[in-house]
Amino acid sequence: MTYRMIQIGLGSMGRDWCETALPPNIEEGLVEVVAAVDINPAALQVAQDTLGLPAEKCYTNLKKALAENPADFCSIVVTPAHHEAVVDAALSHDLHILSEKPIADSLAASVRIANKVKRAGVKMGVTMSHRFDQDKTSLRQELRSGRYGTLDYLICHLTSDLRKHGSWGMFRHEIPDPLMIEGAVHQLDILADLAGAKCDTLYAQTWNPPWGEYVGDSQALVTMVFENGGRAFFEGAATNAVGLHDWYGETFRAECELGTLVLKARRLERFPYDPTKQRVSKSEGEGEEIPLLQRPKWMNSWLIEQFVHWLDGGEPMKTNIEDNLQSVALIFAVIESSRTGQPVKVQELLNQARENL
Repeated sequence: MTYRMIQIGLGSMGRDWCETALPPNIEEGLVEVVAAVDINPAALQVAQDTLGLPAEKCYTNLKKALAENPADFCSIVVTPAHHEAVVDAALSHDLHILSEKPIADSLAASVRIANKVKRAGVKMGVTMSHRFDQDKTSLRQELRSGRYGTLDYLICHLTSDLRKHGSWGMFRHEIPDPLMIEGAVHQLDILADLAGAKCDTLYAQTWNPPWGEYVGDSQALVTMVFENGGRAFFEGAATNAVGLHDWYGETFRAECELGTLVLKARRLERFPYDPTKQRVSKSEGEGEEIPLLQRPKWMNSWLIEQFVHWLDGGEPMKTNIEDNLQSVALIFAVIESSRTGQPVKVQELLNQARENL
């Protein structure tokens, strides 16, 4: 069936939804956008130009849009601090919800939202788009193939030159912990997914160098230990001199018992272990290239499809809200560890947030 949806948020990410993520799903008859909402009147033109919505179906008032347009679900593509208010409005109309990451701008708010959704008996998914990009999906499948034996540890580098005010969207320069809330949530989520287990312990340092034009911390070094014994290290930076491992071209390395996998700038290669030789030394780029997987949709476009299949009665999408609390817990464990200077037990932090409600 075709599901009626209301697009909430038409800023930079909302525009991407309208231009890239929604059209393939509209063409396939999976969704029909019946209305769009943004508090900025000028942004409403995006929905008219890309989705063909008439002006009377484009609103600056969320409550009015929800009241006047029967729908099955809504998207939430607004800044994290406003997610809970939009969720509350959606639940008042019994709508299912597909939201941009993170669930909210605090762990407490994220747990509250998850509880509200559960009580309401609706479905809510979170679009962890980078986990479902072509290159990361290809790395995940290769790692899961079993050809490389036991995973030992993972490395991720995400480094950018986004130091100047406004270079990463104005609001990110003006909120606490922008790298975690708006960026590293993706990469930490991917590391946990590749590790195949929940994170047990995490230690982190975050900071903002004098030349970073941010209110909050824009740099991070994070060490993670997972419940299955795997380990990971994350280097995140928004204020470097140059983006050597920039967005969509970040580097992941998986060190396994029987080989090394490297994903760098969307090129995936393997270095198998050769037991007949000692001290084999190679450089990145000298491995055997692994072709990336092919499919019609990636990222948010694919996640919208997954959400619709879930609404159809299929298996819950991997990034359903309950499972996605793990990703939110990671970023707030980083913030807590940096604040205290101590390792954080991630599951204990999440459980404490649940108990404090």
